[in-house]
Amino acid sequence: MNEERGLVVIVDDDASVRKALGRLLGAAGHKVESFASADEFFAAGPWHGPVCAILDLALPGTNGLEIQTRIIEQKLGYGVMFLSGRGDVHSSVDAMKHGAVDFLTKPVDESLLLAAVDATLQRQLAILADRIQRVEVEQRFALLTNRESEVLEYIVVGKLNKQIAAELGISEKTVKAHRAQIMRKTQSGSLAMLVRLHMALHRVDF
Repeated sequence: MNEERGLVVIVDDDASVRKALGRLLGAAGHKVESFASADEFFAAGPWHGPVCAILDLALPGTNGLEIQTRIIEQKLGYGVMFLSGRGDVHSSVDAMKHGAVDFLTKPVDESLLLAAVDATLQRQLAILADRIQRVEVEQRFALLTNRESEVLEYIVVGKLNKQIAAELGISEKTVKAHRAQIMRKTQSGSLAMLVRLHMALHRVDF
C-alpha cells in the first residue's frame, strides 16, 4: 500500500458497483479493497495509515450508518463517506453529525467522487500527523520532574519567577534553574512556544 496515498475501502452489496468504483479509483492511483458486507469489512481489517471507507447506506444486515458507529466505537480512525441510492435528508444529517466527510447519491459524478475521496484521505493524513505530533510533545513533557511540572503550571499562566518561588517556597535562583530545564526538555525556543505546546497537549481534539 502506498502509505502516503492511503487506502480506499468500499463496502457495497452490489458487485457491479464495487467493480466500477474499484476500476475508477484504481485508475486514479488509489489502492482499493472491496467488500459486500459489514462482516467481510471488519474481518479484513483493521488497516493502518490513512483509510477512506466508502459505505453504502442500505446493506443487508448491518447498514452503513451502523458500520460508521462501529468504526467510531472501535476507534479505528477511518475516514468515512457515504455513497447510496437510497440517501435521505435524515440519514445524511446523521452521518455528517458522526463525522462523515461526504454523503453522495448514486449515480454519482466521477469527479465529485474522486474529489470526496481525496478530501477524506487528506483529512486522515492531517489527523495522523496531529497524533504523531502529540506523541512527540507528550514524550518531551514526560521528561520533566514533578517539581519542574509544578513550575511549568505557574509559568504558563504568566507568573514571574519571584511569584513562583513564593508559591512553592523555593528560591528564585532555583526557579530559574527549573525554567531552564523545562525549556530544554520541551525543546521550546521561547515562552510563547512553551505555552503553545502546553495548550496543544491539553486540547482534547489535538
